[in-house]
Amino acid sequence: METTGDSFFPPISFKPLLIEISGLLRSTSSTLAVAETTTGGLVSASLLSVSGASKFFVAGATVYTNKSRRVLAGWTDEDVVNYIGPTPELVTELATSVREQMDATYCIGEWGAAGPTVPGPPLVLMRAGQTCISVVSREGFATRVVNTGGTDREKNMVAFAMATLVLLRDVLAGDVELEQRQPDSEGSETTKL
Repeated sequence: METTGDSFFPPISFKPLLIEISGLLRSTSSTLAVAETTTGGLVSASLLSVSGASKFFVAGATVYTNKSRRVLAGWTDEDVVNYIGPTPELVTELATSVREQMDATYCIGEWGAAGPTVPGPPLVLMRAGQTCISVVSREGFATRVVNTGGTDREKNMVAFAMATLVLLRDVLAGDVELEQRQPDSEGSETTKL
């Protein structure tokens, strides 16, 4: 089979970043889980494209529907009714839930709207071209909100995947200080702020 320009995956611009992330994870024997929505599996697929990914990659979940949010993020009927769009706190809760279920050192969470349109009210916090990203560990979490300013679905998905990988690399390299989790009323750690 002849390869064409369309057959390159992950995008060539991702490769140095993926190699760096792989090296950082493997050098500390850290493990990684992924909980993504808008990127539709691109983050997981990109990480799995690196030779030796089985040394660090634990699991990847595309949490795109209410059913998957209930199962993987522990959502209740109340959570579904009160959902108004992705926030840094919400994506941190998602990543925390998946990290704990998978017993991973780190979990990346990503949740946004690729476009070209968004559902509208009651999802008042959902904007096309915007995503919230979180990297969670036992020690804390880091978040970023990314806005591309565009509504091209495919371009946004790739941009969101790249931004997600960049935040992961920044956390692993120590370039981003982790925020500490707040204990809840039962003494366990939670990311609700």
